[in-house]
Parts: sequence; C-alpha cells; structure tokens
Amino acid sequence: MSAGEWLWRRFDELTARELHDVLKLRCDVFVVEQRCAFAEIDGQDPAALHLLYREGEALAGCLRVFAPQGPSGAARIGRVATSPDHRGGGLGHRLMGEAVRFCAEHWPQAAIDLSAQSHLQSFYGKHGFQPVSETYLEDDIPHVDMRRRAGAASHP
Repeated sequence: MSAGEWLWRRFDELTARELHDVLKLRCDVFVVEQRCAFAEIDGQDPAALHLLYREGEALAGCLRVFAPQGPSGAARIGRVATSPDHRGGGLGHRLMGEAVRFCAEHWPQAAIDLSAQSHLQSFYGKHGFQPVSETYLEDDIPHVDMRRRAGAASHP
C-alpha cells in the first residue's frame, strides 16, 4: 500500500470536498454495495471526530469516533468504510488501529463500543473487541454490539 495521508477532523473542520468524499464513500459502501436503504446521513456527524485516509486525491477509507458519553461512559467507533479500490491490503486494520490508538490516547480510562456486522466479529476481535450482545437485525443486516475494554490488547 502506498503512503497516504491520515487526517483527523472535527465536522466543522471538514472541507466541502472532504465532506462530499466521506458521504459519497459511505453511501457507496453502506447503501449501494450492501443494498441497504437507510438514512446514512443520520444527524450524528456533527458530534463526531472523523478519520480520513487519502491516497492522492482519492478517499481510500474513513470512520468516525465519538467521545465517551452516556451511561456506559464508552467512546464509540462507527461508519468504518474502505473504498473497493483500496481493499485487501490491510487498510481496514490500519483504520481501526489508528482509531483505537486515538481513543486510548484521548480517553485512556474509557472502553470503546461499536456495532459490528456479524460477519466482521473476527476482524474487530483482532483489535481487542469482544461481543457484548446477541445478534440482532439493523437495517436487515445481522449485527452484534462489541466492546473493547480500556487497555485491551490488539493483534491485527
């Protein structure tokens, strides 16, 4: 994988181009590729920190992170997406590694939660996430809630 550029942005720091590219990639992956009609733009992006990985002009991958909140006091990672042109080279693991590193650096005492498509449990397991729920349907796709306790080891 060639060297690219890692960018952490608050929502208001995203350029118009970056926001377009994030929303397009997420819609291409979650709505078109996965054939799932749902409101991908869910109103939560303004509260998130966004990680973008660019290779040249192309957005190769992205995700969003939420600071610890709610009764669990856990940070949250979501909307992890990689471009089909950038799959198979470990970018998903690099994205998750960077997100876990960021959370551990900024909120070292907080667990990290995510909602995983069930078939990706072993992928997230390599980053220290363990299932904490039974499988459930979200937008007609089987999901499971997963948690990484503070200080858990990753093995990508």
